[in-house]
Amino acid sequence: MTNNLTPEESRQKLDKIFSDLTRSLKIKDELARFWIFILAMFTIVGLWGWMHQMRIGLGITGMRDYVSWGMYIGNFVFFVAVSLIGLLISSILHLLKFDWGQPISRVAETVAIAAIALAGLVIVMDMGRPDRFLNIFLHGRFASPIVWDVTVITTYVTISALLFFIPLIPDVAMLRDRLGDDVPILQKKLYAILSLGWKGNARQFEIVTHTVRILLVLIIPVGLSIHTVTSWLFASTLRAGWDSTIFGPYFVTGAFVAGSAAVILVMYVYRLRYDLDEYFTNKSFDMMGKLLVLMCLVYFYFNINEFLVPGYKMRLAEGVHLRELFTGRWSTLFWVVQIFGVIIPILLPLLRYFRRPLPLTLIAFLTLVASWFKRFIIVVPTLEHPYLPIQNVPENFVHYSPTAPEIMITLLPFFASAIIITMLAKLFPVITIWEYAEKQGIDKKYLLEEPEK
Repeated sequence: MTNNLTPEESRQKLDKIFSDLTRSLKIKDELARFWIFILAMFTIVGLWGWMHQMRIGLGITGMRDYVSWGMYIGNFVFFVAVSLIGLLISSILHLLKFDWGQPISRVAETVAIAAIALAGLVIVMDMGRPDRFLNIFLHGRFASPIVWDVTVITTYVTISALLFFIPLIPDVAMLRDRLGDDVPILQKKLYAILSLGWKGNARQFEIVTHTVRILLVLIIPVGLSIHTVTSWLFASTLRAGWDSTIFGPYFVTGAFVAGSAAVILVMYVYRLRYDLDEYFTNKSFDMMGKLLVLMCLVYFYFNINEFLVPGYKMRLAEGVHLRELFTGRWSTLFWVVQIFGVIIPILLPLLRYFRRPLPLTLIAFLTLVASWFKRFIIVVPTLEHPYLPIQNVPENFVHYSPTAPEIMITLLPFFASAIIITMLAKLFPVITIWEYAEKQGIDKKYLLEEPEK
């Protein structure tokens, strides 16, 4: 945007933007303390359950010889899916120059970092011997899809962290120079370290812009591969329900749906909690609603492909599996997931009213919950129908029922990810200040000026 503001107008406007976008750093009320306390308590309960599992073994869960992947792997696929939203909003929308996505990009990266970090933890939780995790790096074989998954997840975490941190450097420098006694001394020292001696000259901004552009391009193949490779963990088997050639795009589009819903939820919380109506505007929610509809339409297409083709042929094993989903034991959950996870987020946001902040957030919440159960349906019913008959085993080997400790451990990543998102909002602006200020016509030379007292 061309700078038509006078120096005084630029300074005043920048002071207001800085004050608004650092509000999350300064709020220290009882609600904030209570929120952190609740998240910490549930996280501690989940960690206790995990310690108990490591001491007793995976026998405390509902997983047995047949259903050896239960809620944990469903959780893993869900968190990997949510993390993919960083690719869609931060990279694709940015490269296509959709300016409405700029205020949302840091929210998307925050959600992506929290989700992918916890996805890695979920895999460790699913291991009976977590101490053997290093064997993947020491003795992994290139032919193993698990090694591929670990490789792309590690790469995606690295690029996502860089995409979060590098655009943050100018903002951190502003926090270093402009924040007074509103934050603790240790926090200001953290900003001084993270600013990396930022001076705010044209050459430094050029390096940041160029580096971010490279990362935005690099994250596209890595992001697409992370969920494609995850789908190959399923599709490379011969099991009915997983033996599919479209699992890659099926998983990727489903990931965009779950990630879009998660970003809408976080946007609404930020808007409500930190009074950011001017930044997370009605237009922002309107556009996110349209994006959610678009992603759900593509996902709906792949759902039709996923079930219509095997349903038309109804081969023996696939027929048993599909009957259980459509009319059998899993039918209620299956159809509820399809309605709330695909149909409703397509139909309702087509109406302008349902693209307003509160209605869209409620739809996003239902979509996100349905997205988790969708991953559960992908994992468990298939494992309950092996090719060989299940004979002469206890009843709890035949049907999977999660136990209380397993549920506690499954909930742990949700509370832990909420802590990560909350702490990032308490440490850093939830919107990139310097990019937003530049789009408002404020020259970069004013960014490091201290405001007049």
